[in-house]
Amino acid sequence: MTRRVSVWGGAFWIGRRSREAALAAARGLDELGYDRVWTSGGFADGFPPFYDDYLAATSRLGFASGIVSIWHTAPEETAAAVADLERKYPGRFLLGLGTSHAPVVDARENTSYTRPYSRMVEYLDSLDATAAPVPAERRVLAALGPRMLKLSADRAAGAHPYFTPAEHTALARQTLGDGPLLAPEVAVVLDTDETTARGIAREYMRSYLSLPNYSNNLRRLGYTDEDVAGGGSDRLMDALIPWGDLETVVAGIEKHYAAGADEVAIQVLTADPFTFPIEAYRTLATALLG
Repeated sequence: MTRRVSVWGGAFWIGRRSREAALAAARGLDELGYDRVWTSGGFADGFPPFYDDYLAATSRLGFASGIVSIWHTAPEETAAAVADLERKYPGRFLLGLGTSHAPVVDARENTSYTRPYSRMVEYLDSLDATAAPVPAERRVLAALGPRMLKLSADRAAGAHPYFTPAEHTALARQTLGDGPLLAPEVAVVLDTDETTARGIAREYMRSYLSLPNYSNNLRRLGYTDEDVAGGGSDRLMDALIPWGDLETVVAGIEKHYAAGADEVAIQVLTADPFTFPIEAYRTLATALLG
C-alpha cells in the first residue's frame, strides 16, 4: 500500500473555531499535498454535519471521521450521510467508527458502556443492513486491543489507533496482517525548548490517560501505573509524542512507518489545542512529502 501522510486535528470540528478559518486551513493542507484530514466526531450526537463543507472547499484532500461514536449515531443516519458524501465526492470520505469511552458514554442519559466489542459488531451488522450500506473498504475502526484490531481486518478496511507508541503500531500490524490499512494518530511538538515542549505534551496526555481504554492499552505494552499517573512520565511521553527539532520529530513519525503503518495522521500540538498550526504542517511537509 502506498505510504500516506495525513493530519489529525480537533480544531477541524467546525464550531470550536470559525468556519472561515477551518476551511482556509483545509485548503492550505490540500495545497501542501497531505492525503487526508482526520477530525473527531466522538462526543457529538448525530453524524457530524461539516464534512460536506470541507470536501466542497478542497480539490483532492480526503477527510475521515476519527471517530464517529457508535453510541451517539444511529447506523441508518451514518449510512445515509456517508452515501451522500460518496455520491458528491467519490472516494474522498472515509468513515471512522469507534466505541468511544466509558466516562463519556456513561454520562449520557439511559446509556451504559457495556459490551463495547459486541456493540460494535451489532452496529456493523446494522450498517450492512441499511438501504445504503457503507462498504467495508470505506470504513475503518478505532482499535487498540487485539479483538478490535482483528475485527478491523475482518469487517473494515483497517484500523485507526489513537494515542499509541510505535511498539503498538508493530503489534497492530502483526494482528491485522498484510493488506488492511493501519493509520495511527501521532501527536508531535515542534519546539526545542524542553520545558515548553513537555508542558504542551503533558497537557495533551493528561486527559487521555484518564480514559481507561488508553491507559489500559499502555499497560498492555509494559508501561506502569507510575508511567500513566499524573499526566504521564517522561519515559511515556518520549515514546508517545516526538518533540524537538524537525529532524527529531520526523524520526519519531518514521518509527511508525517502519513498524508497519500505511498512513500516519499527524497531530501538531501547540499551547492552544484548537488552533490551526499551518506553518508547522508546512515545515513537516517539506520533510515528509518531498
